[in-house]
Amino acid sequence: MKELKIENLTHSYGMKTLFDSIDFSITDGQRIGLIGVNGTGKTSLLNILTKKLSPDKGTISQPNDYTIGYLEQKNTLDDSKTVLDTVFDGTTAIMEAVRTYESALQRLTIDPTDTRAQNHFSTAEQKMNSADAWNANASAKSILTRLGIHDMQQKIGQMSGGQQKRAALAQVLIQEPDLLILDEPTNHLDFEMIKWLENFLMNYKGALLLVTHDRYFLDNVVNHMVELTYGRLERYVGNYQDFVRLKAEREETQTQKTHKQKQLYKQELAWMRAGVKARGTKQQARIDRFTDLKKEVSNTDPNASLDLNLSGSRLGKKVLELDKANFKRDQQVILDQFSLLIQQTDRIGITGENGSGKTTFLNILADQIPLDSGILEIGETVKVAYYTQTNESMDENKRVISYLQEIAEEVRLADGTSVSVTQLLEQFLFDRSTHGTLIGKLSGGEKRRLYLLKLLMQQPNVLLLDEPTNDLDIQTLTVLESYIETFSGAVIAVSHDRYFLDKMASKLLIFKGNGAIDSYYGKMTEFLEEQDREKNEMVNTVVAEEKNAKETNAQKKEKTKLTYMEKKEWDTIEDEIAALESELEEIQIEMSKAGSDYTIIGELNHKQATLEQALEAKMERWDYLSEFI
Repeated sequence: MKELKIENLTHSYGMKTLFDSIDFSITDGQRIGLIGVNGTGKTSLLNILTKKLSPDKGTISQPNDYTIGYLEQKNTLDDSKTVLDTVFDGTTAIMEAVRTYESALQRLTIDPTDTRAQNHFSTAEQKMNSADAWNANASAKSILTRLGIHDMQQKIGQMSGGQQKRAALAQVLIQEPDLLILDEPTNHLDFEMIKWLENFLMNYKGALLLVTHDRYFLDNVVNHMVELTYGRLERYVGNYQDFVRLKAEREETQTQKTHKQKQLYKQELAWMRAGVKARGTKQQARIDRFTDLKKEVSNTDPNASLDLNLSGSRLGKKVLELDKANFKRDQQVILDQFSLLIQQTDRIGITGENGSGKTTFLNILADQIPLDSGILEIGETVKVAYYTQTNESMDENKRVISYLQEIAEEVRLADGTSVSVTQLLEQFLFDRSTHGTLIGKLSGGEKRRLYLLKLLMQQPNVLLLDEPTNDLDIQTLTVLESYIETFSGAVIAVSHDRYFLDKMASKLLIFKGNGAIDSYYGKMTEFLEEQDREKNEMVNTVVAEEKNAKETNAQKKEKTKLTYMEKKEWDTIEDEIAALESELEEIQIEMSKAGSDYTIIGELNHKQATLEQALEAKMERWDYLSEFI
């Protein structure tokens, strides 16, 4: 069994300690979910494992032949390369054979009469045989098809961001490394792709290390959870649901321990203040213990309470209304005579096909893009906060707390009390030590969290959220979901995250493309289950119709045993099948020896097709006869 092992790993970013002497190992069959607040070092840990970053201290040991595949969150593909060269990248004999074969096949398809293309294809076919690469090629094409990648000659630079992400995912999955590291693999995947990827990873033979915000995905795929917090790694056996339960139990134990520590701390503080005159060895020991207790009490988790119950602006009955709205973008229909009334407490989730216009729809609701025709009415009291997929411009030299103080020094809560910007930052998972940090030193995820907090501080009464789960960690999403639960206004969110949509939305708008938009009242998982049932019902209907047709034919002439001639046929049919299979094997050998003589290859191809038809007929006949044996 292969193992990757980390010992005594320590690493800092500036003044911040990301890892403090951590130990970690991963073996075949382990599927590990790595979570933690943005900025705690998840990406740094992945970069250290893949040797893209050198740690300050510690050792990483692995077998000499150990291979690692890494899907990074940001695109690192070469824009000038084709999909073919990208997804079959690698120096193994199999990858080189497949890459050469696919290139040769493409050339031959363009001009089958080109002699050089024919010779190139023949050589490539021989390489595929010698490397035994046919199964790898079939598996690779299955992965590409499932991820919606069909044009192998398209340049990476000509693809959309979502297509590039899927090409990068295909690249690492095809390589089948010993350790598969995936950073946010579900971004830019639709629900069918996510379901397929879940099944693929559940059956993966090697090890898996996964960072994702998708809690259902974690629940279905992983068998271990690791949380990165305060420079430590806390490990849990089980999936995400097990993690939540076990962490709650651990925190309950910690709460009881902290309570006892605080009682001791009060006693020691009283003793220190009493000013004991004699400072002997025993007294010095108590002073040391007091210092240790002080550290332990101050290091308790400040995120135990994550309520963010901000008040919103008053909102009238009239919020947003679209009436017979029409909009086209580059000749693509986004809205076609579409009408929608958004009321005060609505929770609407928007999902559907990539490129169908979901973000454009939010831009229209935010009054950033005018309709081609139709009416958008916005209530007089509406105050919109629009969380877009990209941050507003941030001054990198401004400090975190100053960025928020531009909005207000304190914010009113729903119960009428107020909280300071400092308290708000802590509730939104910014430790007090980070409040004076320059924005330029924050991670991408921390910047997104800060941007979201600034929007919420403006006390809106309508929230527009565009793919918030793509950049926010699970802990921040939990805070946001809790905020939405108590939010008194309307929320409209574009998302592909099933868990997030289940928690926040009571109504769904399904964008199907070309202006087709379906409505569904209920949870996202219920909608998907309903779709699956409809598909299964269609399949079952077809199967039932075929079965009925067979039964009808059987009823016309009932048969209970073989005739004399059929018995004679049954006695020899298996030998005949074996002979046909043997002939097909001999043709394969002859074709490999034919080289570039396409006259012989053509004759052999014709003979092969004839034999395959005969074999298929014999197999069907065998199935029929066997029913009466």
